[in-house]
Amino acid sequence: MTAVPWTESFLASVTTASDSPITHVEDLPPVAEAHAVWPEWVPETLRDAYQNRGIKQPWEHQVEAAELARAGDSVVIATGTATGKSLGYQLPVLSELLDDPKSKALYISPTKALGHDQLRAIGELDVDPGGAHGIRAAAYDGDTSPDDRQWAREHSRWIFTNPDMLSKGILPRHGQWHMLLRRLRYVVIDECHIYRGVFGSHVAHVIRRLRRLCAKYGAEPTFILASATARNPGEAASVLTGVSCTPVTGARAPRGRRTFALWEPPLTELKGEHDAPIRRTATAEAARLLADLIIEGRRTLVFVRSRRAAEIVTLSAQDHLREAGAGELASRIAAYRAGYLPDERRALERALSSGELLGAAATTALELGIDIAGLDAVVVAGFPGTLASLWQQVGRAGRRRDDALAVFVARDDPLDTYLTHHQEAIFDRPVEATVIDPDNRYVLAPQLACAAYELPLTDREIDELFGGETAREVLDELAEQRVVRRRPAGWFYSELEPPSLDIRGSGSTVALVESDTGQLIGTIDASAADSTVHPGAVYLHRGDTWLVDELDHDESAAFMHSEDPPYTTYSQEHTDIRLVEVLRSRSTPRADVHFVDVEVSSQVVSFQRRNPSTSEVIDQTALDLPVRQLRTRAMLWTLSQEAVDALGPPDQVAAMLPGALHAAEHAAIGLLPLIATCDRWDIGGVSTAMHPDTLRPSVFVYDGHPGGAGFAEQGFERALEWLEATRQAIEACECESGCPSCVQSPKCGNGNDPLDKRGAIAVLRLLAESLREAQ
Repeated sequence: MTAVPWTESFLASVTTASDSPITHVEDLPPVAEAHAVWPEWVPETLRDAYQNRGIKQPWEHQVEAAELARAGDSVVIATGTATGKSLGYQLPVLSELLDDPKSKALYISPTKALGHDQLRAIGELDVDPGGAHGIRAAAYDGDTSPDDRQWAREHSRWIFTNPDMLSKGILPRHGQWHMLLRRLRYVVIDECHIYRGVFGSHVAHVIRRLRRLCAKYGAEPTFILASATARNPGEAASVLTGVSCTPVTGARAPRGRRTFALWEPPLTELKGEHDAPIRRTATAEAARLLADLIIEGRRTLVFVRSRRAAEIVTLSAQDHLREAGAGELASRIAAYRAGYLPDERRALERALSSGELLGAAATTALELGIDIAGLDAVVVAGFPGTLASLWQQVGRAGRRRDDALAVFVARDDPLDTYLTHHQEAIFDRPVEATVIDPDNRYVLAPQLACAAYELPLTDREIDELFGGETAREVLDELAEQRVVRRRPAGWFYSELEPPSLDIRGSGSTVALVESDTGQLIGTIDASAADSTVHPGAVYLHRGDTWLVDELDHDESAAFMHSEDPPYTTYSQEHTDIRLVEVLRSRSTPRADVHFVDVEVSSQVVSFQRRNPSTSEVIDQTALDLPVRQLRTRAMLWTLSQEAVDALGPPDQVAAMLPGALHAAEHAAIGLLPLIATCDRWDIGGVSTAMHPDTLRPSVFVYDGHPGGAGFAEQGFERALEWLEATRQAIEACECESGCPSCVQSPKCGNGNDPLDKRGAIAVLRLLAESLREAQ
């Protein structure tokens, strides 16, 4: 008789057949390996180094990618998690560095943690123990000391950095880096699926600036990109780099059987806003699963959506362990997230890799390829924004041939609810296309200023690298602002100070300071400060709870004291929107959809105190914070008078319509990540029964980034699919009149009032019918 896999027996032990939160279990079969022979051009010392690390032979996809790169063809390896993409780029790079003592290489990763992990792997390979070839791989990032930066610049032949440091630390000082740029043979861009939206568009221009300076010094490097499984890896990599990239897919790395469960937390007896039913939170369910798995001896990662959630899951799991009589294991669980100091992050990474820590609650920082071997299970608490990220996180379990468990725990969110009841949207759909828009003027302007500062821009470079006519229009605008000036030899940078650019769009940081002592606790992005560390906010950091006393925008500091109140806080935001320009439209007799330019005014106006276990609202407090302005792009739909008349008697429709549009807006925002490569926190929305610029009932869903990030445009292009899925998600929810799983929003500035669930279904059905008839 075949033994029951531990994954199935574990799920059976933590659920009951009569009231199981599991909505679906998918069995993902094991993958057989397919080996290849070492290429003849791989030096014997490198081959021996791999074999000493237990790699007797490479896999087929690794050799395919390495052969392409060796021949000078840029390539993207898109083979998913735990398929050995690192060896695919290490083979050609290390072979080149060993063969030619003058050649150099550059490695670029989206996070410092991943860069340090890959650098550590090169050191452990010990390919050049005597230093005869002088590879001297070194990090060059924000954590690197001034002395180590100078050493890396002068001696290293393989620099490990990130796009931020490349943009602000290497390219503007290219004279100091001329030996690297002159002899650069390979550029490795790891986890390139992360580069999407505004961030990806900025990185695309950073790569073009790099290529431009390499050409100045006489080099034309080959690009090797590594990506999670992607819908269009070759196309996305080519847009990112500006050079044609050959995709390598279809990995044949061994993988054990995986059990993938979809988990919808049960409803509680408690009621929330407007008597809506309240589910157990995803963080509470994930904490219990983490504790149960640790007790079973299973090494586990829990992926969460926020810094706060990482801390809450860790503390709750530790409490569960103590209650279960396994308190000695509590110290072997930790949170891992941004905002920690560099030494703290490195210590956590070492503890996770060594097995000293049995479990962790992590933000997306550990989604990437940090090598944490031997994980048995992954719990994903809330949809991470894209299917690509979901599969990347799930792929961290079972990185060898053993059975592994993955559990997706739904939050009270329309998309999460939809996914738990439409498993085909996870298991039968390709991952999203990567959205990059290098022609975004808000991206082009600072990037062209940086390029002109580095080297005067010529007409040929503008045409071949930076977008041609659109770039010229942006340069004319910069000339009017006296940022650049036109001369016969090209466009020159003309300001006294160097250009300042934050490619992640997060802007500056706000220091988190202990009020009494002035001690630095950590940092937070300035863009998140109003909603996260406003006066009265509860803030978690490394298991400690802090209460914010003051947010000083002038000093870029939030002052807080240690306290452990019996509640959490959630900020509320008010938004107004103005229509600037209609870019594209699709019209029907009853409804129109548009892709538009808009100007958004937003302000954090209040915060709620909530019960941490149930999310029940305790009270709400007003705030006095500044109004923020945003010029961006949106998807807009409007209803004609014919459509309004079709919804019912005038008096009933007049009473229903504001709540129906508001509910449809909330749900549509929650479902847009099903269509576009985004997160619901990347987008916002406004609805009104009569907008002054359209003179119609209107709903806007906009990109939360200056100039737009391509998300709303994806919604416009796939409006029928998006709105139909939104209606299905609302209809599938078991609540009576609306709840956080369908039409309530956690960031609604109007306190989720008014909302009309049935009205939203009627409006969305009418919209979908109109779009379908117009096809």
